[in-house]
Formats: sequence, C-alpha cells, structure tokens
Amino acid sequence: MINYRIISRVLGVLLLIIGLLMWTGIPISWYYESKDMESLVWSGLICLLIGGLLRLPRLGSDRSVKKREGYLIVALGWLVMVLFGMLPYLLSGVIPSIPDAIFETASGMTTTGASVLTDIEAQPPGILYWRSLTQWIGGMGIIVLTVAIFPLLGIGGVELFVAEAPGPTSDKLHPRISETAKRLWLIYVGLTFVLAVLLFLEGMSIYEAVNHALTTMATGGFSTRNSSMAAFSPLIQYTVCFFMFLAGTNYTIIYFGLKGKLRRVWSSDEFKAYTFIILFFSLCVTIAVHSVVDVSWEQAFRDSSFQIVSLITTTGFVSADYTSWSVGLTLFFFILLFVGACAGSTSGGIKIIRNLVFFKNSILEFKRILHPRAVVPLRLNGEIVKGRIITHIIIFLLLYLSLFMIGSLLLAAMGLDFMTAIGAVATCLGNVGPGIGKVGPVDNFAWLSSEIKLVLSFLMLLGRLELFTILVLFTPYFWKAN
Repeated sequence: MINYRIISRVLGVLLLIIGLLMWTGIPISWYYESKDMESLVWSGLICLLIGGLLRLPRLGSDRSVKKREGYLIVALGWLVMVLFGMLPYLLSGVIPSIPDAIFETASGMTTTGASVLTDIEAQPPGILYWRSLTQWIGGMGIIVLTVAIFPLLGIGGVELFVAEAPGPTSDKLHPRISETAKRLWLIYVGLTFVLAVLLFLEGMSIYEAVNHALTTMATGGFSTRNSSMAAFSPLIQYTVCFFMFLAGTNYTIIYFGLKGKLRRVWSSDEFKAYTFIILFFSLCVTIAVHSVVDVSWEQAFRDSSFQIVSLITTTGFVSADYTSWSVGLTLFFFILLFVGACAGSTSGGIKIIRNLVFFKNSILEFKRILHPRAVVPLRLNGEIVKGRIITHIIIFLLLYLSLFMIGSLLLAAMGLDFMTAIGAVATCLGNVGPGIGKVGPVDNFAWLSSEIKLVLSFLMLLGRLELFTILVLFTPYFWKAN
C-alpha cells in the first residue's frame, strides 16, 4: 500500500520551504519601493498555512520512502511547486492569466528559461527576484534539499533522491544519502555566491549579480534584461560562460576537483567528451560565424562559444541571435537542443552520457556483426556497462524522440508552423529556453495559445524529471498493490 501520510508530510515540508523562500524577496521589494511586496507576503503565507496543514497527519511505524512513494512525491512535489509558485505572479497582476502563470513558473522550476514576459525590465524587482529564485530552487532540486533534512523528520529518503536527482546516475559522495545531498547543496550554494561576487566586481549591480548568479548555476537562463546577456560586457559574458560550463558538469566531478583529485576528474569519459565537444564545436562555429558575419575573431569566438555552452548546458542565455547567422548554423544549434550536458548536473536534456553510450554501443555493434561469437563489452570509465543500463538508455532515447515527434505533431495540429512547432517542443522537452522559428533567441512564448502553453509546461516537467518519473505514474503496474 502507498503511504499517503508520508507523502502529505513531505509535500508540506516543500510548501513550508517555498513559502519561506518567497519571503526572501520582501526586502528587495521594500528597498526598491515596488508594489509587489503584498503579493509576496500573501503568497508565502498561503504556502506556509497549507504546508502546515499537510504536516498534520501523524506518521505510523513505517517511515521509509519506498519506490512508489518516492516517485509520487517527486511528481506531486514539482506539480505543487508550480501551482503554488505561480501565486506571486497572479496576486501581483504581473501575469494575470493562469495558463501563462503556470507556463512561467514551470519554466522557472524546471530551469527551462522560456518566458511569456514581453518587457522584463518593466517588471517589479521582487517578482523578478522570485522568478530567478524559482530556477535556483529547481536547479539542484528542492527535493534533494529536503532529503538533506529528512533525518530531522525521521524519514529515510534514498528512493526520493534517486527519483529526483538529474541524470541517469546519481553517484554518492558519502554512504549516507543525506550527507550526499548536503554536500551537493554546499557546492551549489558556494558556486552561486562566488559567481555573484565576481559579477558584482565586473560591473553588475548587486541585484542583477544575484539574479544572474541564481539562474546561471541553475542552468536556467532567466535574466533581468530584455536582451539577456547581450546587455552586458564581454568580460561578464566570458565569466558567465565559464560558470555555465561548471553548472553543466557532474557535481561529483566538481567535488573531486575541489578536493584536488584531478585524476578522478579526467578519468570520467563523460567529462572528457563534454569538454571536447564544447571546444571542438566552438572552434568550428567561430570559423563559420567569422566567414558569414562581419565581426572580429574575438566576437565570433565569444558569441559562438557562449551560445554553444548555453544550449548544451540547457541554460538558454542569449548573447547573439544565432538564427540570423545562416540556415546551416540554425540547424546546427537546433541539433544542440538534443545534446544536454553531464548527468548529475543541474542541466536538462538527453545528457552527454546517454549519447556517449549510444554511439559507443552503435560502433561496437559493427564489430559484433563481424565477430558474432566474440564477447564485445561496452566500457565506460574503464568499467563494463551492464546490459540493463544500455537497454534503459536506448528506451529513454526512443521515448524522448517519440515524445518530441508526438509533441511536434500536436503543436502543428494546434496551428503552429513546422519550424516553430519542432523548436518549441525541442526546447521545452530539453529544458533549454530558446528554440528556432518564432520561439527563437530573440522571441518569447507570450503569443502562443493557452492550450499550447499548458502542453509545453507538461513537456518541461517530463524533461526535467527524466521522463520515467512521470510516465511511470500512467502505467497500471504502478498502482497495483504489492
């Protein structure tokens, strides 16, 4: 039987955290004398009251979170975060439409970065801060933060961590799952703080530095400027580019790097592939951009590398309109929407490791055809990859491409042109932000119908939670009693 009491209590904790985080925007509203303070106060209060009510049911003797409870908590947790996270938009009147508010909040919590706001700079500072904070919350996953405090609640959370942690793997840094979650969050918070300080020293105001630090480390891409990162100096763009690269790196690798264990860092096949892809693509696109656009080599390199890192890490910041360079480059950047960064990072998308396993296995299949009796194992990081993992990855890729095609057909049937339909589905399913067509890097999603926005919001959640976490709820096996 599913333990609904423990689900209720965990969702209550999530709402309590969300409510308190909303109130961190109150000092900003007060300082700038904006009119959004009341909406943040009431939104936080609603979250705290309902969160407190959900915490009321007493736990029985069984306080463990099993697989089914873990998946339900994650799916319902993200749904709750979206539904309650949109309250500041609605109560302040910044986004009066419920479908629009759901889209903006889902885009924030899933770190997608697609927006329905047409004039970002005209919005109240407190609301923009909350908008950035939604991405920071979703970046590492507030549920991982909840796992870190589970021992205080007397609840075991390993299944919850596995269900929520981004990527096909969630390597432990410590035998105790709560300690792993704490260390991940310490790295996350530390890098965010360092980036905020650097951006401030490089010319941003404290307010903008904090906002962009939050959304960069979350690989989210929300900005306080209408022109995104194009509004800032080359130095700031290079700094953000480097931290986007870090944010797209497996946090286990970052941890080993900080501990000085560089051999373990470079022993990761995924990290080597991730680094090589970015460097190689940046070089190739720089040459292509310089040949078709009248800009200096430095700007060609900066714009090319920034957009490549931004799309691969699914951050979605924009420093240039890559769809205006050439048709070939537009197609290239569209393909990048399906790459993703490292597993165990804050990025979305398919992830490098899945692509790496797929291509390695495809190459080895030719060898198996020529030598049918030979045992040809697939190795990653020097270890043999189990057949079950390969099967899981292949199924994930087939599901991902199937959802992309179904979503594109659905949006085309709802009135979108071909380029816009595939661009919108690819960028929302991959949690990237900008796409192609009429949802490109200099466009937004405000003009889409409410029905299309709700479909895209669902795709964002599917992509953020690695497909299976939500799709498993629609299978009859999930609801059958043990």
